Amino acid sequence: MEMNTGLKRSLGLWQIVMLGMGWMVPMVVFDTFGIASEASNGLVPLAYIFALVAMLFTAYSYGKMVRAFPSAGSSYTYTQKTMNPHLGFLIGWASLLDYLLIPMVSALLNQIYLTAIFPDVPPWIWIVGYVIIATLINLWGINATANVNTFLIIYQILVIIFFIILAVKELNQGMGDGTLLTAHPFYKPEFHMSGVIAAATVLCFSFLGFDAVTNYAEEALNPKTDIPKAVFITAIVGGIIFIVGAYFTQLLFPDVSKFKNPDATAPEISLYVGGKLFQLFFLAASFAGSFASGLASHASVSRLLYVMGRDNVLPKKIFGHLDSRLRTPVYNVLLVGAVTLTAIFFDLKTATEFINFGALIAFTFVNLSVIAHYAVKLKKFKTPKDFFLHIVIPMIGASFVAVLWYNLQLDSFLLGIGWVAIGIVYLLYLTKLFRVKLSSILSSEEGAKKINPDQTENTTVTT
Repeated sequence: MEMNTGLKRSLGLWQIVMLGMGWMVPMVVFDTFGIASEASNGLVPLAYIFALVAMLFTAYSYGKMVRAFPSAGSSYTYTQKTMNPHLGFLIGWASLLDYLLIPMVSALLNQIYLTAIFPDVPPWIWIVGYVIIATLINLWGINATANVNTFLIIYQILVIIFFIILAVKELNQGMGDGTLLTAHPFYKPEFHMSGVIAAATVLCFSFLGFDAVTNYAEEALNPKTDIPKAVFITAIVGGIIFIVGAYFTQLLFPDVSKFKNPDATAPEISLYVGGKLFQLFFLAASFAGSFASGLASHASVSRLLYVMGRDNVLPKKIFGHLDSRLRTPVYNVLLVGAVTLTAIFFDLKTATEFINFGALIAFTFVNLSVIAHYAVKLKKFKTPKDFFLHIVIPMIGASFVAVLWYNLQLDSFLLGIGWVAIGIVYLLYLTKLFRVKLSSILSSEEGAKKINPDQTENTTVTT
């Protein structure tokens, strides 16, 4: 019998997938189109294919690790269990930087959309209103968050479908390439691989979200099967939406010459394709995407904080607390809401520059955790198949992430290093200069059980 001492298991596979899609924001394909088209010389769909392939290697590593350790905490848990508790704490700490800032970015985007419609309303009111609504939904429980998020994702997908219908009409009337079937978005005589890779590097960050679904492992009805599936489905479905959306957009706009502002193309794309009325629905979908991303990230970071609190690496009375009735980490939800309120004092450019460091840290160490757990600890590398699955694939994933590290903005890197330095100081205090071992004994019923990696590997799930 399940005791009401842990997170409530209530999420089905597609609810988890939709939460991941909420993170990814399907409509972002139109926001980044101008930047990617300029970098790739009009080969955005090809750049998305490269980005998807790169992310699938890391998605594979997430799937492997969540089957071995089906608990919330994601890269923090995997690194802690497979390498070192101190290193695990620092990875979790670094991931918090990314997770905490994404709700802030969502609040700023919502403010921008609503201020454009209601310019006479003070901008800070939209941030406060967003934080109150998002916090209340997350306080109510993960099912409420998942259901609202699903509605917002479906709306975005419907708008994208309607965009494709309008695109077909305009192409048949001679707009852009004037044809529905052509290889131009995938190959041109002046093809330059370096430009496509540069664009793919930017677009990889559109896939952030497939990894976050692992934080819902303790609320999934079937974590050992549904979470690995959700990781891959989220990445693949998101990738297909991005590729198809980029394909039709590239046909309509073979280059960026028609855009007044290539760095923010969504408003112009919708205006040129469907006029003012469609632009209103289109921008409403962008607003829905931003809100869905904020909801999903708010929920995810609350779970990461909960696991770190439950493990005693953050104060347990606050971060490890669950409401006895709602079974949600209410203090964490409120804390994330409070942090998001600080968006009042930031602009979008500053916030977005700082969100990638934590994601790259997580990606790197999840790939390394596969090697540490399966190849080093379990010695599963002696056959060609095991060597390929447990060393080659995660190393390829880590190599793709290394390319992203190389292209990371200096400001983001420096802020990340500063954040990690704070984490190291806190870790020194927590362990009394490493004289005391970090506690990894979990206080909940599920966490108190030592997970047996050998047993969890006996599942028949494939990734």
